[in-house]
Amino acid sequence: MLTIGELASYAGVTVRAVRHYHTKGLLPEPDRDQSGYRRYDAGTLVELIKIRTLAEAGVPLARVRELLSADAEQFGAAVAQIDKRLRAEIQQRQRHRERIACLVTGDNLVLPPQVVEFLDQLRAFGVDERIVAVERDGWIPLAARSPERIPEWVARKQHQLTDPHVLDFYLTLSQALDWTDDDPRLTELADSTAAYLTRIADEHGEDYLNDIDLDPPLTGLLDTLALNTTPPARRLIDLLAQRGWTGWTKLERINPKPMP
Repeated sequence: MLTIGELASYAGVTVRAVRHYHTKGLLPEPDRDQSGYRRYDAGTLVELIKIRTLAEAGVPLARVRELLSADAEQFGAAVAQIDKRLRAEIQQRQRHRERIACLVTGDNLVLPPQVVEFLDQLRAFGVDERIVAVERDGWIPLAARSPERIPEWVARKQHQLTDPHVLDFYLTLSQALDWTDDDPRLTELADSTAAYLTRIADEHGEDYLNDIDLDPPLTGLLDTLALNTTPPARRLIDLLAQRGWTGWTKLERINPKPMP
């Protein structure tokens, strides 16, 4: 006869595990001897080893009793079902691992690969990381709102980057992050940007500048995001309004405000 400590040692489990199996009703509690100690026989040891083997194989304790009493056919069917569940869990965990591996740069968390590639292009061109962050945060609600249009919109943005003026705007805006509102270079940037917008609108139509049809509330949200995180943008918008253009996410031609 074995003490609970000896039983646990022979079965390769802890005493706590034995007591847990008693509580769950998987392992019957033996009678106590005259000294008040539990004493276990060989049959109990065999049952405990079976329980441990099933538990280590991933069988939920709630099903261990069922398997212990099952015949060969029932046991095989139950094991096949458990194996199917385990394989599904493994696949899910693998997907989680792949997703975690993609989070190294941070951009992959909630953005599709096309947007991440575009952001990496901006970095490669030397655009300030603060501007890239604004772009990234702007794409997040777009990807959530209209995921099916992301490839189209990204392709357009990538095409725009082939225009030296657009790329120069990104690079100049990167430098402008550290300019004051009265820096004359902001006025020069507004002049060149307004001239570019006017030329593009005259050549291709104003819809060419605004083919991303967004709800006004979302447009306003994205504008606020850019203005709050890119301080020179607010002053630049004011200067552009004096030159006949308004908006940030959605550009529109207006009657120019009088120059100060």
